[in-house]
Amino acid sequence: MTSPDVARLATLMREASPLVHCLTNSVVRQITADVLLAAGAAPAMVDHPDEAGEFAAIASGVLVNVGNPTSEQVEGMHTAIASASENGTPWVLDPVAVGGLTLRTGLATRWLEHEPAAIRANPSETVALAGAGEGGRGVDSTDSTADALAPALVLAERTAGVVAVTGPQDVVVTNSGGTTHATWITSGHPLLQKVIGTGCALGALTAAYLGAARATGIDDHDAVVAAHAHVGAAGTSAGKVSAGPGLFSVAWLDALYTLTPEEIAASVELLDATP
Repeated sequence: MTSPDVARLATLMREASPLVHCLTNSVVRQITADVLLAAGAAPAMVDHPDEAGEFAAIASGVLVNVGNPTSEQVEGMHTAIASASENGTPWVLDPVAVGGLTLRTGLATRWLEHEPAAIRANPSETVALAGAGEGGRGVDSTDSTADALAPALVLAERTAGVVAVTGPQDVVVTNSGGTTHATWITSGHPLLQKVIGTGCALGALTAAYLGAARATGIDDHDAVVAAHAHVGAAGTSAGKVSAGPGLFSVAWLDALYTLTPEEIAASVELLDATP
């Protein structure tokens, strides 16, 4: 994948304004909606079991984030995943803090059978979801991106989807039919780790890019890379004008909105490599 590809996808996503159905952590609903709007997508938070399936059928993309699940929300997630699978809607699994807590670990593991289009996770979540470790410290990773590369490839083969591992350097992998593909992404800023919900919002933006890309036949792998590039580029931009997380959070949101597709592409470093 190249910088022009990222610019093209960023342009496409903004032109399409994909509708993203977010079944997500109650702690991050506000920032998730703000990020989608700033980046150019349209958010919807519909998790009632009687509505989630119906909405997943008409959405451009679906996010399932297990960060703070209630019984009713879990039922809605089951319904949305089934509907997304039936209607060809790409859905993203964000296995927040999987490995450390039994309920969410079991849910996320079973949902792998429904083949998410993408998994977006930190290294420890990736390792735990693949059954290769016990997870990190709550939502914080105790593993490196390099540690998670092999487990990510296992998950990609199992789901026939894309797996994105986020950290100081991100990696996006696919593993289909014995053919592996990895794209390393260097971008962002350390203050992204000091603002609530940046990773969760990235999961939602990944669903947005997938929805926009699929509508025009662009590969899922490239869509996931472009979503990470957009978030990382905005982080790089915000870091230049921020002394702490308060100013950074505002500047990051503004950058998601103001950066041109060409600026997004120019501020990230991409490396395609075979693992």
